[in-house]
Amino acid sequence: MSEESVTVEDLADRAEAYLHETSITPEEYEALKQSVAELSPIFSADRAYFVLGSYGQPEIRRLQLVKDRLNRRVDTYAFLMVDVRSEWTNTYLKFRLLADYTDYIVGVAEHAQGGFLVEQGYFTALEEYFGKTHVCQREYDDLNLDDLDTGVDIENPYSGMQTAIFEMLEESGRLYRWTTEDDLIKCVENIP
Repeated sequence: MSEESVTVEDLADRAEAYLHETSITPEEYEALKQSVAELSPIFSADRAYFVLGSYGQPEIRRLQLVKDRLNRRVDTYAFLMVDVRSEWTNTYLKFRLLADYTDYIVGVAEHAQGGFLVEQGYFTALEEYFGKTHVCQREYDDLNLDDLDTGVDIENPYSGMQTAIFEMLEESGRLYRWTTEDDLIKCVENIP
């Protein structure tokens, strides 16, 4: 898709549809105007990857690692939600528009504490998102407790909802497991 084919009006129409027929505010419309230019790398690359996960420390470092590995590919653009800096008052709307225009949604799941739990719900609720979602799920079985860098309960790191999503992704061949950062790099190699 070329950037010329996406207009502020296109984004505004989608935004209003996602807001359930609520009109967008003038501030939101101005943010959409800025976003058209800011989203141009998504439209100009052959493949765009929207990388999601926890923004806590040290998890965001691993999100940056995944983004970096994907950006090393020819004619790709990988980004985090925070990389699109326009002033968005509605992060739900921002997520939906970014997810709409990217080719792949890549989740880095480490635990059930914050992170991107809401977005994980959209993976399964919206078929168009589920079809382009790949998740790298952290496992803790073989991890030495001295190497644990998050405050996660390794006995029960994920919620029941997440576990069900992981099972669905695994059945579709789009769930990859990792323990160490080296494993995570190998997971990224499996993503188209």
